[in-house]
Amino acid sequence: MPDVRLASPQGKWVLLTTVLGSSMAMLDSTVVNVALPRIGRDLDASLSALQWTVNAYMVTLAGLILLGGALGDRFGRRKVFVVGVVWFALASLLCGIAPNVGVLNAARALQGVGGALLTPGSLALIQASFHPDDRGRAVGLWSGFGGIGAAVGPFVGGWLVDGPGWRWVFLLNVPVALVCVPVALRHVPESGDQQAHGRFDVLGAALGALALALVTYALIEAGEGGVVVAVSAVAGLAAAVAFVLVERHRPDPMMPPDIFASRQFTAVNLVTLCVYAALGGFFFLAALQLQVVVGYSALAAGTALLPTTVLMLLLSARSGELADRIGPRIPLTVGPLLCAGGMLLMLRVGPGASYLTDVLPALLVLGLGMVTLVAPLTATVLGSVSVVRAGLASGINNAAARAAGLMAVAALPLLAGMGEEAYREPAAFDTAFGKAMGWCAGALVAGALIAAAAVRRPPPDCRRPECLRHAGVTSPPLEGDPVRKRLPS
Repeated sequence: MPDVRLASPQGKWVLLTTVLGSSMAMLDSTVVNVALPRIGRDLDASLSALQWTVNAYMVTLAGLILLGGALGDRFGRRKVFVVGVVWFALASLLCGIAPNVGVLNAARALQGVGGALLTPGSLALIQASFHPDDRGRAVGLWSGFGGIGAAVGPFVGGWLVDGPGWRWVFLLNVPVALVCVPVALRHVPESGDQQAHGRFDVLGAALGALALALVTYALIEAGEGGVVVAVSAVAGLAAAVAFVLVERHRPDPMMPPDIFASRQFTAVNLVTLCVYAALGGFFFLAALQLQVVVGYSALAAGTALLPTTVLMLLLSARSGELADRIGPRIPLTVGPLLCAGGMLLMLRVGPGASYLTDVLPALLVLGLGMVTLVAPLTATVLGSVSVVRAGLASGINNAAARAAGLMAVAALPLLAGMGEEAYREPAAFDTAFGKAMGWCAGALVAGALIAAAAVRRPPPDCRRPECLRHAGVTSPPLEGDPVRKRLPS
């Protein structure tokens, strides 16, 4: 039984280590958007290259995050976490010194691999280290500090871009890792899953990541047309079919197909795809809109986006309590509709827009929608499967959200008619941004309709979320498997 107490010096070191590690990956998912216009100008990058700056990271992270959790269970959570932090830091260093956008995007893909190793380990280390009497409070502190990091991330990113330069958005991860790794090796106890067995589903992970990469490439380059784009699209779909077939026939699949036999689990993942496609597309384009069209600096744009994460940090726990009382169906219906309203309000954000009367109202409505839906979404995912599969269900849901976001970043510029130089042409970008917000709002309405039709209250004895506060905007919280007596499946 884990025996580290939160009040002990070791408990504080464990908490610091996990907060630093998870913050590296969480901040990187948000602050890069603010830096995109400056990256584009400095490296003479096209819009499609900037799409890859976001998506190269998301492809490897979404495709490998389930495998990363399995590696920690088998080889030791601390060991895999430390490897992930070191890998992430080295890839960040390569991002920071990249001489061109091609090297930058290759390094971003390597960053995603590191993120897939360290992200599942952060919460797992807390659950495996702390005494059961302290675990709930430790998880609460971890999620709270992580939420604060997510809230200040865009502000810090904007300050770095306007000050030392965009390269420091990546280089800042190196000193963080230099603190995190020695503390982890000295103070965090090793842990693993003694019942972990079977072969790793490397083939499934590779096929999943390949399918995402090929389809993403086809969507980003579709405007150019040509045989290569068509072949990539067909190959991506073939890889997706092969992934499903492999998962159906492996004895220990990364994503067991039978988990989707739960109609509730399937429905809530469809809601997740709709919601996080819209959110991923929004936060990619909104940072550009505020800088390219409205004329904000990177710091002002990052600060302008703070209300959404602050609202989530302050109110997500209360939203979860409300959903426990009234059930998830209403929050998962109303929340996406509020988010859709916020995105439609963003249509007012154009040249000369006022922050107080145009930008802030849209972000407040969007933030309230996110507050309303995120906690019930996680609770419903956990409650839709057996207790022993709750951690797996959360991992699949988290990966689905990230995959939806990267597909939106790839597809929205195509759907909105953005050309390769759109982010250098304020009028053209403003017109396309309005069309993109319409697509995002439509996806959110679709998610609300699915929730209203298919989501029901989970059984009373289901697994409850441990991460009560969450301020991440790119994915729902990743819940692990608490250390407890194993229940029969």
